[in-house]
This record gives sequence, structure tokens and C-alpha cells, in this order.
Amino acid sequence: MTSRTDVAAMIDHTLLKPEATPADVDALVAEAKELGVLAICVSPSMLPVTDPGELVVATVVGFPSGQVKPEIKAAEAKQAVADGAAEVDMVINIGQAVAGDFDGLEADIRGVVEASGDAVVKVIIESAALTDEQIVEACRRSEAAGAGFVKTSTGFHPAGGASAHAVSLMRETVGDRLGVKASGGIRTAEAAEEMIAAGASRLGLSGSKAILESL
Repeated sequence: MTSRTDVAAMIDHTLLKPEATPADVDALVAEAKELGVLAICVSPSMLPVTDPGELVVATVVGFPSGQVKPEIKAAEAKQAVADGAAEVDMVINIGQAVAGDFDGLEADIRGVVEASGDAVVKVIIESAALTDEQIVEACRRSEAAGAGFVKTSTGFHPAGGASAHAVSLMRETVGDRLGVKASGGIRTAEAAEEMIAAGASRLGLSGSKAILESL
């Protein structure tokens, strides 16, 4: 069993509901500090975050569909970093992956990586909507484009969220060169531990408190 402290150090405590308010973000930050998690992840409109303290601040770009012009994604990333984001979780154009346009997909990712400067880019591939072959190629292209992480899911796609199979495949593809973030539908300590065992180095959780309390 993974220790509570070890799991907390992997968590992006997440609030991406469209109806979230600034007060909700303040509550998220307070809870994140109390839980001792690594990071918070909020919508770009909620930046800059008031008094994040030691917390890493992450945001999302092209969220949740990924079907945004590359120059808009890059501009969104640049603005997010200017507003205090240290990490940028970008959604790929999932249709490009499905259609096999991996050159276009890589260029899209590279544009965000370049616009993000020193910020870490996590590439959300929406693994539940892709075949194993598409997952592998999306991970390869993320690495080639300079990303720091690959990430399973937005948590908003009807195909579903993270699976241990996808995490394992992603880890196998990127080795120890990139991080792997599992997110989407991880609601129990057992599910979190399953993702870590499969190779996840980061967890995107909205129910962090309940998961940590049950460890």
C-alpha cells in the first residue's frame, strides 16, 4: 500500500467544473494546503491564484475538447503562464489522432510547449477515445514535441476517464523520460493505487480528501 504522504505528493487537486466560482477556488487552495498535496489545477479564467503558498499552480488549455486552432492554444498557454501557471495541461486535437494526422498533432503540442516557456506541459490525450496504437503514437509525438508529461483524460469525455491499461501503455511508451498523469474518474484509494501501480507519477483528483483519508 502506498503511504498517504507519497500519494499526496503526486496529487493535482483539481477544480474544473464550469460553474466553479472564485470562492470555490479559494476553498480548493485552502484544502490543498491542509492535505499537503503537490499542486492545484484550475481553469485559466481563475488565474492568478490568490496566495497559493508552496502549491504548484496548474491550469488547462484547449479544454475540454481540444478542437481549438493551434495558435489559440499557444496564446492561451502563454497567457496562463503570464498569470502564474507553472504547469499547463493541454488537450490534443483528438480528431487529429483518430484521423492519423500525427504531424499536425505534434505541431499543435510543440506550439504550446514553446509558448509555455519554462512551464511544464502535460499533454492530455483522452486515452478512452483512442485505440492502443493511437495512444502510443500520441505519447511518442508528445515526447518529440518537448512535453514533460502525458495525461490520460480531461474527465469530461463520454468515453470515460483513466484506466490502468492506458496508464501502463503510456508508461511503457515514454519510459522514465516523461511523467504520466492519470486523471478522470479516480474516486477511491484503490483506484488511485491501481493507477500508481500501472505507472502513474501524478494523479488528477477532485476528491483528494476522501481518497487520502482512506489511505
